[in-house]
Amino acid sequence: MRELKNLFDNNQQWIDRHVQNDPEYFIRMSKGQKPEYLWIGCSDSRIPANEVVGLEPGELFVHRNVANLFVHTDLNCLSVLQYAVDVLKVKHIIVCGHYGCGGVKAAMENQQFGIMDNWLRNIRDIYSHSKNELDSIDDQEARFNRLVELSVLQQAHNVCHTTIIQNAWSRGQPLCIHGWVYDLAQGKLHDLDCCISSPDHLEKAYLTPQTFYLNGNLLKRTLSRFLGR
Repeated sequence: MRELKNLFDNNQQWIDRHVQNDPEYFIRMSKGQKPEYLWIGCSDSRIPANEVVGLEPGELFVHRNVANLFVHTDLNCLSVLQYAVDVLKVKHIIVCGHYGCGGVKAAMENQQFGIMDNWLRNIRDIYSHSKNELDSIDDQEARFNRLVELSVLQQAHNVCHTTIIQNAWSRGQPLCIHGWVYDLAQGKLHDLDCCISSPDHLEKAYLTPQTFYLNGNLLKRTLSRFLGR
């Protein structure tokens, strides 16, 4: 007997529902995708990205990992970002964390979890950087939730610090990066008031040379002094 038969049965029922409503549905899906959104979220099984925002397959490009991190050494995530920006031409990138995130909670605990510790160290760095703010929060759950928010904000900025995003801005491509948090207990999305749409919102230390030049011709003057011209 085939294992996981129930999943194959579910798949057939899913196919039947779509074809009944739209006989050309899968034919149309097979011809390509043109999503306007990239979702960078957590691998948590309780957060189906498409359903949370009410979008159909083909409308949301998705990357997920433990604790929705965007790490500059992660070639997987960087490849997803480049494909989404350079090929699919998405207009919005959503970094979405969630309250009750096991990865963030693990990063707050003083114990080892194995190879995952190397990944979670990125969150521990955020905790260390914001230690005064977080330690001033007496309620443990509120402190936990605040670290979730701070991590999302940092990941959104990490996305913006890439040459992928800054090159897109340099060539005039409309692109906005958002930071959101999902509340599992309510099924509700919360906007963290993080909406970055140009290099003007970034610290100059993180600007690429091309972006730096476009942001005031400062690079040209710097190079002239360096080259003695």
